[in-house]
Amino acid sequence: MTEWVIECEGLTKDYGRKRAVWDLNLRVPKGCVTGLLGRNGCGKTTTIKLLLGLVEPTRGAARVLGHPSTDLPEDVRERVGYLIEGHPLYRSWRIRQLESFTRAFYRRWDTQLFAKVLSRSELDPAQRVWSLSRGQRGMVALALVLASEPELLILDDPAIGLDPVVRRTFLEAVIQMIHAEGRTILFASHHLADVDRVADRIVILEKGVLRVDCAVHEFMERVRRVSFDVKGDAPALEDFPGLLECDVRGSSATLTIANFDDEKRDRLRRLVADGFQEIPLNLEDAFISYAGRRFSKGE
Repeated sequence: MTEWVIECEGLTKDYGRKRAVWDLNLRVPKGCVTGLLGRNGCGKTTTIKLLLGLVEPTRGAARVLGHPSTDLPEDVRERVGYLIEGHPLYRSWRIRQLESFTRAFYRRWDTQLFAKVLSRSELDPAQRVWSLSRGQRGMVALALVLASEPELLILDDPAIGLDPVVRRTFLEAVIQMIHAEGRTILFASHHLADVDRVADRIVILEKGVLRVDCAVHEFMERVRRVSFDVKGDAPALEDFPGLLECDVRGSSATLTIANFDDEKRDRLRRLVADGFQEIPLNLEDAFISYAGRRFSKGE
């Protein structure tokens, strides 16, 4: 029997006349790493705040670790780690003071893991926060979250603004967390390569509406790019089901199609007599094509 760490049913949040999250139905199983994706303003951060009980839903409900998100007991909150963009920390404190202060709120604390994450960035516990770079502050914030040994780790774009080297170090520390048995991670990020590297599943929100909820490999199989030579007049393509992008340049045409299956292959073969070539996409290319589509067919 599947154990659900996160469950949302009809979860909706309005801010005045603006609807940030719309009738969200979502379940995240234990041990799964889920990438939460979408363009700016799509509702990712609001969804996370709803799960953590930081804002009240307009209607609908969410459960986290088996408890209503609007009334999470203290012992349940201890089992959830939350890391946000910007990594706010007390600037005048030393790193060891931050650890001592934070540790007091948790019955479980892994001092060795905290030290190990710091060592990845060659940080001295005696350093003060104001002296740290943005990337170093991010590693300290991550160390504080991981040391509490959360069963559910929620990351809200924590690596944004970090340079590639620091981001790789940051991600390696997250991967170490993933390898711990039974951990569940909800990972919102604009760095699609990072999501591709660590996520089992992806969830895509569009204007507060859930559009995609599937395994990463399944999404990349659904969004396909095809190319073919155009001889004479180009075939009529604007009404092709699931068409996301259409680029015709001279005698060459490239299409990107959502939910590309055998039925659509057969239809395309009838339009393109000389055949076509399928081009696999990575997660970033597939997402950009899907999220920035020019032709919306409701797929």
